[in-house]
Amino acid sequence: MIIVDTSVWISVLKDKTGKIVKAFRKKTRADIILFSRFVQIELLQDAKDEFEFRRLDEYLATQYYLEATEQTWRQAARIYFDLRRSGITIRSTIDCCIACIAIEAQAVLLHQDRDFEKIAKISHLEQEFFNPDIL
Repeated sequence: MIIVDTSVWISVLKDKTGKIVKAFRKKTRADIILFSRFVQIELLQDAKDEFEFRRLDEYLATQYYLEATEQTWRQAARIYFDLRRSGITIRSTIDCCIACIAIEAQAVLLHQDRDFEKIAKISHLEQEFFNPDIL
């Protein structure tokens, strides 16, 4: 199982050459792709117009989601707290939530956001940075 972060989806959706899409398909072809509601929110809020919003919303409505639990919220706060106490700052609490959902599901998080590498240093997050040039 793999959770694909917003950072990767944005690259895939904005790919004009097809190179990133091809690398993404190659990378994920054998995996079950899952979403979190946080990724859903971030993708929809980035829509450029009403047509794109509706199109994305329809696509996202057909996907499989891992939902946050009561534990997710506490663990996300704990990760943020532990990072801060270690002198590490990340840009988004939402990234802590996405990481916790991946940890709870024992799923790999595919991303293009260096904050997840920081989170992995103090947690059990299994993550991989998606670089389409390396595949």
